[in-house]
Amino acid sequence: MSYALAVVLGAAFLAPTVATAQPGAGAPAADPYQVLVFSKTAGFRHDSIPAGIAEVQALGAANGFAVTATEDATVLTPANLAQYKAVVFVSTTGDFLDNTQEAALEGYVDGGGGFMGIHAAADAEYESPAYEQLVGAWFKSHPAIQQATVVNEDVTNPATSHFGPTWTHTDELYNYRSNPRADVHVLQSLDESSYTGGEMSGDHPITWCHAQGTGRSFYTGLGHTAESYADPDFQKLLLGGIEYAAGVVEADCSVPGGGDQPASVEAESYTSSSGVEPAGHGAASGGQTLGFIDNGDWAGYASVDTAGATSFSAKVSSAGAGGTIQVRSGSATGTLLGSVNVANTGDWETFTTVSTPLTAGTGPLFLSFTGGSGSLFDIDSFSLS
Repeated sequence: MSYALAVVLGAAFLAPTVATAQPGAGAPAADPYQVLVFSKTAGFRHDSIPAGIAEVQALGAANGFAVTATEDATVLTPANLAQYKAVVFVSTTGDFLDNTQEAALEGYVDGGGGFMGIHAAADAEYESPAYEQLVGAWFKSHPAIQQATVVNEDVTNPATSHFGPTWTHTDELYNYRSNPRADVHVLQSLDESSYTGGEMSGDHPITWCHAQGTGRSFYTGLGHTAESYADPDFQKLLLGGIEYAAGVVEADCSVPGGGDQPASVEAESYTSSSGVEPAGHGAASGGQTLGFIDNGDWAGYASVDTAGATSFSAKVSSAGAGGTIQVRSGSATGTLLGSVNVANTGDWETFTTVSTPLTAGTGPLFLSFTGGSGSLFDIDSFSLS
């Protein structure tokens, strides 16, 4: 796909901003670490992107990190990403990464790097379940810009420790295609009774974090307006998110299932695979399954740790040959922790739950599939306990 040339953004490119004291300003000087800011768009382009980049640069100058800003997706290679402690996506939209670039980003985070997404970073890469897992949820819709009450659910996190129980903020307030709460650590949510147009049935996460592999991910749906980036409270939120993603501050980003892995995993949210693809099914959670599973195929889940797991269960369907799910750790041919047979359920929209005990494992989860010829079965979701 086409891409814009790299742009290192300086004063000549950026719109003037009102000078404000930056969070952390006056802290002792230290060797700066590197942060990459990426703002390529292949869809709607936000007017606030220059203000967002300028604010990250200002935060870096005041807090000991150096910022490289670009819209050149070719910089997303394993070798180049290795120099950065965090990558910040500022309102990126559309399908702007090819498969190689996407794999490089996922590998970077899974291998210990940090990702931060701001606002429209959730409005991107809709063909990639792995990207949805990295960000936490995909954008669905939004009402008009308006004031709302933000509920600060965790004020122990460095990104939200400056807040009281609530915060009144004006922004474009995203609805998401799914509720990420089961798979992330929610820091802030929206009080849907305080504004019009909320569509998350009263449980509306807007800022969250989670571990991914040995790396870290932080996302906030706020930041549509240029004015947001001049708000000291939002500036502190951004700084805390960047520093968490970069791994320079500690934060509790554990998820509801305990530890740092989701209680339930959408099977189509794999981070690596061979042969399989997402398949649309109306009866499935989120409308998709892990599908097109043939003998010898596999799927890997870098953010799902097998350590301490003693059982595996999966919601499955089959109108095909059926087969076996092998639960492995470390790789598609890694240590076999357990296996479970999947029988024909009558049709692809009829789901049942299968389960198996597991022996002790270490490392990320991989599911390998065996069976006869043709499509074997689909997996909607699974869990470890």
